[in-house]
Amino acid sequence: MVSHPAYAVTAELDVSVETRDGIELATDVYRPADPETGEPIDEPRPALLDRTPYGKRGRMERHGQWYAKRGYVVAIQDCRGRFDSGGEYYIFVDEPEDGYDTVEWLAGQEYCDGQVGTFGTSYGAWVQTALATQDPPHLEAMFVNQGAANGREATFRHNGAFELRWLCWALTLGGGFAQRALEDTDVQQRLANVDVRAVLENGPVLPGQSPLRHIPDYEEWAFDIMTRGGANDELWQEPGVNFAAYYDEMADVPTVYSGAWYDSYTKATCDNFEALAERKESDHYLLMGPWTHGWNTYPLPSWNKSYSGELEFGEQALRDYQETRLRFFDHYLRGEDTWNDQPPVQYFQMGTGDGSRTRDGRLFHGGEWRSSEEWPLAETERRTYYVHEDGRLSTDEPTVEGSSTTYRFDPRDPVPTIGGNCSSYITYEQRDEPILEYPLSERKMEDITGRGGFDQRTRPDTLGADEPYGPLEERTDVLVYRTQPLEEDLAIAGPIRVRVYGSTDATDTDFTAKLIDEHPPSEEFPNGAAINISDSICRGRFRGYRDEPDFLEPGAIYEFEMEPYPTANVFRAGHRVRLDISSSNYPRYDVNHNTGGPLYGDRESQVATNTVHHDAEYATHVELPVQPR
Repeated sequence: MVSHPAYAVTAELDVSVETRDGIELATDVYRPADPETGEPIDEPRPALLDRTPYGKRGRMERHGQWYAKRGYVVAIQDCRGRFDSGGEYYIFVDEPEDGYDTVEWLAGQEYCDGQVGTFGTSYGAWVQTALATQDPPHLEAMFVNQGAANGREATFRHNGAFELRWLCWALTLGGGFAQRALEDTDVQQRLANVDVRAVLENGPVLPGQSPLRHIPDYEEWAFDIMTRGGANDELWQEPGVNFAAYYDEMADVPTVYSGAWYDSYTKATCDNFEALAERKESDHYLLMGPWTHGWNTYPLPSWNKSYSGELEFGEQALRDYQETRLRFFDHYLRGEDTWNDQPPVQYFQMGTGDGSRTRDGRLFHGGEWRSSEEWPLAETERRTYYVHEDGRLSTDEPTVEGSSTTYRFDPRDPVPTIGGNCSSYITYEQRDEPILEYPLSERKMEDITGRGGFDQRTRPDTLGADEPYGPLEERTDVLVYRTQPLEEDLAIAGPIRVRVYGSTDATDTDFTAKLIDEHPPSEEFPNGAAINISDSICRGRFRGYRDEPDFLEPGAIYEFEMEPYPTANVFRAGHRVRLDISSSNYPRYDVNHNTGGPLYGDRESQVATNTVHHDAEYATHVELPVQPR
């Protein structure tokens, strides 16, 4: 049985934790207290650490109280250079050592029994894995929700391209609450006035001319991750940025890697579990739901929502986030029998719903929880589906010679992003009231791309879309390949791989791939629905995950390898499996200007004539992780 709220709470705010280089990190400490006297209990207790760039008060304060009432010491800390902590902010680079120093400081306090667990989501997950690369002696357990693995391969950058969410984050949640912005209302007002949609549409931004010029340290790191692509660049070897390079040195402690099929960290979450469960002796767990990025604000009892974008999964998708973490820590830090029956892998198999329309207009995609002893799943069949010149997607290998399809890719008219594995593609609502009257912390965030599963058709709020709105498949720069209607259900769960054999008349270009569950027309959805399941991109100069750029020879045929994020979905009988191939997905990824110029900031562009090959020698295909019936 999990711990109950048996205690009062006492808090010591803005405690200074000094790091090895003398920087003071502001930390709030919540402790269990006697319900009658309100005095902190004498008995040392396990401590939980949550490090955040978003301010340690408000929601985080309630967060600390929740666990302290259940007998834990809870430390919530502002990361270096954020809010009340000292030092200069450069995203993630200082987090390994700062985290290590905080864990050891916390373990040495008289109210801690020497055991420290960590938790946190998104940025709070990054910093956990960052400190784990340093192997703090008193780190005993981690619950890592939606965090990174290798920032260059699939987080900051993605197979050579840049995930524009980080520019959006820098302009909003990052820059808007930078210390200079908090200290100078004029600077914060300037950032509040930024419509990120306009910045993206008028981009690329340039150093010294972007809204980030008012906070130069943020402009520096933002342009570093946008413009530095080579793996040998020291940035991509930092232990706070590339955890995969430090797996062998990482702390060996019980860990949960939790995530979601429509999260921006889906691949990283699965990669971390797969690599570390094999390397480490301690218990490791993978928990993947059908959700998008983040989790519901306390005190709501559900783990995220029962829907993602336009898809509804039903109440069976809900999980109690706080209770799940509590069961984990009660077991590994307090010796309770609260986690004994937890399988190593739990995942939500999407797609078993009937496709009906729910009361709020969503498509009922449904699903159910399943478990396994390992990931990828043991009985997986790697089934290859090939694209054909007539638009078929089939397990039959092409036998024709010299077959290909060509399209024009115009960087000035990229394919719009409609949902998917997106987070932080946001802007603040535009208000006439000044910051002093309507603070930034109270302003609504407006989503730019959507997140989750969506019917792949443009609408009035789609960035970059013009009338007449309609299906993306009608664009001339989107190649569509689909199976015949399935005669029986097809269940997939695991990693996905795509190989596009492509050529171009440019010195650099991109190819994209998107896996789609194509629902047939029905009475409630007369046009059917093309639901995005997973996607990826490959930048030509970095094809094959090259360490350094290698530009393309016009006309030559290359293999463009892509790894759409892992997923678990049932394509129901009557549905079609569809693969869309193009050269852009904007603003999920930055747009290749096809010139071979700088990775970001090129003001020149050219239309590329790109060709996808689908013949006996160059058989473009997708490899799906098919599960037994």
